[in-house]
Amino acid sequence: MPSFDEVLKEAGEFGRFQKRVFFLLCQTGITFSFLFASVVFLGPAPDNYWCRIPGAAELSERCGWTLEEEQNFTVLPLRLENGSSSGKCERLDIVWDTSVSCTSPLARYRNRSVGNLPLAACHNNWVYKQPHSSIVSEYNLVCGNAWMLDLSQAILSLGFLAGSFTLGYAADRYGRILIYLLSCLGVGICGIIVAFAPNFTVFLIFRFLQGVFGKGTWMTCYVIVTEIVGSDQRIVGIVIQIFFTLGIMILPGIAYLVPTWQGIQLVISLPNFLFLLYYWVVPESPRWLLTRKKGEKALKIMHNIAKHNGKYLSPHYSEITISNEEVSNPSFLDLVRTPRMRRNTLIFMYAWFTSALIYQGLVMRLGIVGGNLYLDFFISGAVELPAALLILLTIDRIGRRLPFGISNIVAGIACLITAFLPEDMPWIKTTVATLGRLSITMAFEIVYLVNSELYPTTLRNFGVSLCSSLCDLGGIIAPFLLFRLAAIWLELPLIIFSILAVVCGLLVLLLPETKGISLPETVEDVEQISSHFGKCGKKRKHRDTNSYI
Repeated sequence: MPSFDEVLKEAGEFGRFQKRVFFLLCQTGITFSFLFASVVFLGPAPDNYWCRIPGAAELSERCGWTLEEEQNFTVLPLRLENGSSSGKCERLDIVWDTSVSCTSPLARYRNRSVGNLPLAACHNNWVYKQPHSSIVSEYNLVCGNAWMLDLSQAILSLGFLAGSFTLGYAADRYGRILIYLLSCLGVGICGIIVAFAPNFTVFLIFRFLQGVFGKGTWMTCYVIVTEIVGSDQRIVGIVIQIFFTLGIMILPGIAYLVPTWQGIQLVISLPNFLFLLYYWVVPESPRWLLTRKKGEKALKIMHNIAKHNGKYLSPHYSEITISNEEVSNPSFLDLVRTPRMRRNTLIFMYAWFTSALIYQGLVMRLGIVGGNLYLDFFISGAVELPAALLILLTIDRIGRRLPFGISNIVAGIACLITAFLPEDMPWIKTTVATLGRLSITMAFEIVYLVNSELYPTTLRNFGVSLCSSLCDLGGIIAPFLLFRLAAIWLELPLIIFSILAVVCGLLVLLLPETKGISLPETVEDVEQISSHFGKCGKKRKHRDTNSYI
């Protein structure tokens, strides 16, 4: 009775069928990157806005003022007389009436300078030159409400976190492709509701749900891809990261062409409905079917794969070896019950947290290098492409563990050097900081691959989702850690980043090498993988097996 990997090798480990499925699922990386980074273009701060004085709207209508004239008559004098006031977060504490002159509305206060007139804080009376250009102007997220824009991104990250737990568990229990399709439907529906949210509360609720479903699409498509290819082809998981980067590079083009935030939101959300067509072309993971005692369905899919790949399965492939082990309700205890599973889980949780924290911290530190947001954002995405290329060039030659550890250590050293470089060497500081970003990007992309390779099929989706949830926690903490510590000393965050990265680099060296090994199907397989030798497939003859016809 052949094992699944033997059948997969006979059917084709990366033939025409897998390449088609791989290309289709890679598109999920583009749409997920849209969701991940969309706040940059959904919520840019408006350039020109001011606080309207009560009665100014009626006066403006009576006098026939344009918005520029209203601003000049009611806000400009305040700016000229009171240099500390911009007229954006406070207004003159007066009320216009019908007796005010259209040509000199402040004439009645000629005995008092404008600078001596009382001021009042602005509350929901803002006027925007472009009122629907961003969620900031749509929901008045300015002045004292500016923190709500950060809240919207934190809510999205919380959605990612919730999606990691709930949909990761659901995919291991109910199937990869079912949860993937439901998640795509959820992202699309929630995205439309977000675009037409009547108030900020509704916006936040469905932004959270979009994060939940978005994480479901991303994690599930990644697991499907890694489970239908052979052990020598699992670097396709790295290529998915390239599509994420392509999405980062495409997003500013969409934002440049679409003038309103609602339009941008719709453009980045609607493509998720197209993924529902995958129901007819992307099969359920045969590995998952075997773990659920559905050998007949798995074998049927394998015959279909072989047919599309121009292969033919031998007659004795009417049975496939599957494991007795079944985890119907995976939990965190399943990930830490045995020694090596426990070690792997704790290291991966720390690696995910560190990668996200440092990556986002370095991105925020570098900031915008020029005056063109669209071009700068495109370049920031292009910087990440060499990281994926370096991984593709090294990961199958020297393995996973060494590049994983070295990239973290180099990132830590780069952060440390950047912290102590003098300020009069800006180009060198930027270059070294960019090296740190490239290195942590490599680490970020490798952790996806290695994490999926060191969990058994019965726990893979749940395990990867749970560990990657620490990534979302790191994303929530990153801005607070960066700005709080920078207030004490500008370079202090880099010192913290360097310590975290170097420790992570040393810890991942304790993980076993996964280059060329078969994906483990049970916890026993994981325990048998050593740091120095062996394919877990060689050990499988020692455990009990069943077969399904």
